[in-house]
Amino acid sequence: MAKRLLVIGSANIDFVLTIGTIPAAGVTLISDGTYSYVPGGKGANAAITAARLGGEVVFCTRIGDDAYGDRLARIYAENGIDRRFVKIDPMEQTGLAVVMVEKDGMNRIIVYPGANKNIGESDIEASFLTYPDIVLTNLEISPLSVEYLSRLAERNNLPLILDCGGVTPNFVLKNIRKTEILSPNENEAEFLTGIRPDSLDNCLKACIKLCNTANIKYVVLKLGSRGSYIYDGKYCDICGPYEVAAVDTTAAGDAFTAALALEYSRNGGDIHAACRFGNAAGALTVTKRGALNSLPTEEEVKKFMAEHTQI
Repeated sequence: MAKRLLVIGSANIDFVLTIGTIPAAGVTLISDGTYSYVPGGKGANAAITAARLGGEVVFCTRIGDDAYGDRLARIYAENGIDRRFVKIDPMEQTGLAVVMVEKDGMNRIIVYPGANKNIGESDIEASFLTYPDIVLTNLEISPLSVEYLSRLAERNNLPLILDCGGVTPNFVLKNIRKTEILSPNENEAEFLTGIRPDSLDNCLKACIKLCNTANIKYVVLKLGSRGSYIYDGKYCDICGPYEVAAVDTTAAGDAFTAALALEYSRNGGDIHAACRFGNAAGALTVTKRGALNSLPTEEEVKKFMAEHTQI
């Protein structure tokens, strides 16, 4: 039986610009790149990834009563996502992210939350009535909403996976209840701890500081081309990356965390196997441009893992 994953998080339309370089302040750049409008948002990326990887996905979010919201709702339906808790917000536009992608695949993102900032307690409480096996969220929604859903997850004895994407100064980690897996990338780990995880020693220091701040079972650092780093409060381990040619890193972290959460729930809590699966999903994601178009299927990930060896 497929595991039911409840994803509570952001839904955006992404305005993606491919450019040679980021212009300096006051400089007008004429780019020979391209632009497009594609579905995005960390919550939506995770929900679609998990659905494509074979999970039964319930998505709780808010979209605007506009053309972009209509488009996103159709896409969620096409990917087999339970949309009962995708609410249309009459007061706000659909969230927007401006994604600037440089030649080397690295990106810079500016997010306008729109309807995402109105995801509240009533939305979250209703979505928990679907009896999920695991809950995944991110920080592109209100910190108070994240705190509330963490209390519900603890009350219902559900493992909570917290992707730190979108973290802001308003977020207080110590207010989050029991977290099964906390997963920041390098920038987010430095933001939360003041320690840049650019070496094995600093990875360990950052993880220790995170675990001393909140009740966390596992910290999984997303290290991009360096793979991922696992810490369980006592022991640490590196989960090696897969070598690929990066085209666009957009949504790679979202795909990693969704694959990690889903595989963790269906393999009985094997964090190392879950990280290997997540690394493969993330590696496949960076080989294509855009968010939605790059998110892999279960068959693609399994084939990739069979044909490639971790570094």
